[in-house]
Amino acid sequence: MTTLTATPLAPLLTRLFKEAAAATSPALARYSSEERARLLGSKTEYLDFYGSLKDLWLAVSPETGTLLYMLARSTGARIIVEFGTSFGISTLYLAAALRDNGGGRLITTEFEPSKVVRAKANLADGGLLDLVEIREGDALETLSKDLPDRIDLLLLDGAKALYPEILSLVESRLRPGALVIADNADFSPEYLERVRSPAGGYMSTPFGDDVELSMRLG
Repeated sequence: MTTLTATPLAPLLTRLFKEAAAATSPALARYSSEERARLLGSKTEYLDFYGSLKDLWLAVSPETGTLLYMLARSTGARIIVEFGTSFGISTLYLAAALRDNGGGRLITTEFEPSKVVRAKANLADGGLLDLVEIREGDALETLSKDLPDRIDLLLLDGAKALYPEILSLVESRLRPGALVIADNADFSPEYLERVRSPAGGYMSTPFGDDVELSMRLG
């Protein structure tokens, strides 16, 4: 039995995934598929775009959540940084891994205040809030200071166009062998070019349908 498969977290995740699947947003009708694609690649309009979709959970899949837990557990991660808390589903998986690794610290960031409130409540319900620091605001600011000297794992799951910028903020703290998991990385060609480049300092490969898994080289 693990924290992930035990009460209170297992039934909580089941409930949250049902809520995520049922969530809708009237704002979706505002955007054509072409406009959504453009906004997903914008480095200047992301706050307005994602703010308009604040009712959507934008959560990882259960399979990706399990992958996050397994990667954090198998590497013995103790310090994790997450870009894009949303309602905290991925945060729960990562915090569960920290609990089962014997403890640690998870720094996550979210700019939408209503999501921060809900994520804190979900983490409290899962018995994991003590492991998590949620920084409210634009990640370009919240992750620009006061980071631990050594980071074991980085999850990128916020505004896709900002993946290269967020990586740059955190990169000097990534230990050799640290993992970087980028969800929906296909929406950030600039990021993929960087981590897949032989000179980029990473070993990287697509994993599943929508995840890029990268390892920081020494």
